[in-house]
Amino acid sequence: MFKVNSKLERRSSKMKGMEFILIKEKRTQTKEPINQRLFFIFKLSPFFSSLVSLISITSSFISYTLVHISNSSFYILLFFILFSCSSDQRYGDKTIFRYNVSDGITSLDPAFARSIDNISAVNQLFNGLVQTDENLNLKPCLAESWEVLDSGRTYRFHLKKGIYFHKSAVFGSDSTRELVAQDFIYSFNRLIDPEVISPGKWLLNEVDRLSDGSLNILATDQYTLEIHLKRTFLPFLGILSMQYFSAVPKEAVEFYGSNFRSNPVGTGPFRFKYWKENTKLVFLKNENYFEQDELGNSLPHLDAVSISFIKDLEVTFLKFLKKELDYLTGLKGSYKDELLTSNGKLRQKYQKEVVFTTSPYLNVEYLGFLVDSTKQVLPKEVRQAINYGFERDKMLTYLRSGIGIPANQGFIPKGLPGYSESTKGYSFQPDSVRKLLEKAGYPNGEGLPTIALSTTPQYLDICEYLQSKLADFGINIKVEVNQAATNNELIANSKSQFFRKSWVADYPDAENYLSLFKSENFAPNGPNYTHFKNQQFDQWYNKALSEKNDSVRLSLYQRMDSVVISEAPVVPLFYDEVVRFTRPTISGLGVNPMNLLVLKYAKKSTE
Repeated sequence: MFKVNSKLERRSSKMKGMEFILIKEKRTQTKEPINQRLFFIFKLSPFFSSLVSLISITSSFISYTLVHISNSSFYILLFFILFSCSSDQRYGDKTIFRYNVSDGITSLDPAFARSIDNISAVNQLFNGLVQTDENLNLKPCLAESWEVLDSGRTYRFHLKKGIYFHKSAVFGSDSTRELVAQDFIYSFNRLIDPEVISPGKWLLNEVDRLSDGSLNILATDQYTLEIHLKRTFLPFLGILSMQYFSAVPKEAVEFYGSNFRSNPVGTGPFRFKYWKENTKLVFLKNENYFEQDELGNSLPHLDAVSISFIKDLEVTFLKFLKKELDYLTGLKGSYKDELLTSNGKLRQKYQKEVVFTTSPYLNVEYLGFLVDSTKQVLPKEVRQAINYGFERDKMLTYLRSGIGIPANQGFIPKGLPGYSESTKGYSFQPDSVRKLLEKAGYPNGEGLPTIALSTTPQYLDICEYLQSKLADFGINIKVEVNQAATNNELIANSKSQFFRKSWVADYPDAENYLSLFKSENFAPNGPNYTHFKNQQFDQWYNKALSEKNDSVRLSLYQRMDSVVISEAPVVPLFYDEVVRFTRPTISGLGVNPMNLLVLKYAKKSTE
């Protein structure tokens, strides 16, 4: 039985009636000094809390008088709220989509759209040339059409006309301007700027370079863009659907500098309003957004998006049950067993209050070994022994209510062309574990040093499960828990010898997964976190990039996958599934194989 935290109950009922709270609204710094404003607001009873939240971000609902007392540190703001209780309460319930990000968001700059939480936030604010639908089919976005020329080495895009950036002071008296082809030339070259240090710059390695080192990307006119590649690279169009390749205005980046991360200006369905880091992030509807739904209605349907950053997953779950959040994603230990049965079904008592959705997810959960030859590494036999040392299906049953597919084949997940049931992976084989340890010089694990495994709190249960099972063979694992940002930094900078990681498809091609093992992609400049290097793998990889025959290319993918499995720089755990819990009031949210949060089609009704 799930227990309600008494502290939470006391906290939620702490204030009855009315309370004065002093709030300081910080305005973004510009080249002209902007006065900071202090104001008082009434905090009403919990019944009106959602309305007050809406009012705090929507200036059209309030009027106020500011009185500045000279030679004093105090500002007095008298705040009068004129509203109809019933109508405004309904308005708030209908149009604000509320969700929580426990690990936090580090940047709203597309150049740093690496984590799934950063990517989903950026996706609300920015657009790229192309986008994917729920089935990962490519379709137009800021480009209305395109041609592939020169045997796949040149991509010509024709931009939609009349697309405008969000209103911002950076554009001067005009407050905005139209998107043009030059914006993409600037945005893409910014990704490879050594001063920016974007983790996505490696994705442009196949783009040709000009004599000055810039990308060979040309604007043949105001609305036509040409991108020239070094060679035929079939996955390129899919790569352009990634949030890294969003259009950003030069004016905003130059004005804010490094603070563009917290002052984003894009063309997306929502515009930035407010961000108090680790507390609250608010987006408002872009009233001038260019896309429509299938019925011809303007998008987005929501009026606002409110993101909280509560680290305590139990608190997050309680807020969801109390209808203070509209959406949960993933299986978290704090609420998994409360919501789901052991066979992965929504419990009867929640079926009227919660909508439970699952679908295939192009995400591979794995453990990675640093195999850089310049560093002390675990022998291949030990890495293989760890792969054989546990039952993946039982792990999913015990820890994830059966959600997910055991990764008993290769690293390419089920659902992508290139995955093959015939790829010989790892299953639980106790005899193989013992033989491999003996071959490595550690019979029954004797003499084998303790192996440190770095992870995050979210995946502690999986790591402890592996720790327990491997101990039966004398393989001692020490689990080290770090916050997500710290853990990612350790892995990217090769400071972790053994780590838990996941890889969500950036674009719908198995090459994306195999890129993690290309020798040219060593982290931190690429996604090869293990520093795996294999000459045969690299040869097949390069050949596959320009192979137009699908069957030949997929055969090369499978060969590369087999090399990875044989050399064991990773321990594939499972191929994931999208898991979402939403309120019955939410519709149009949809799901996709990359678990990307797409809110422009979402609607919210009353309870």
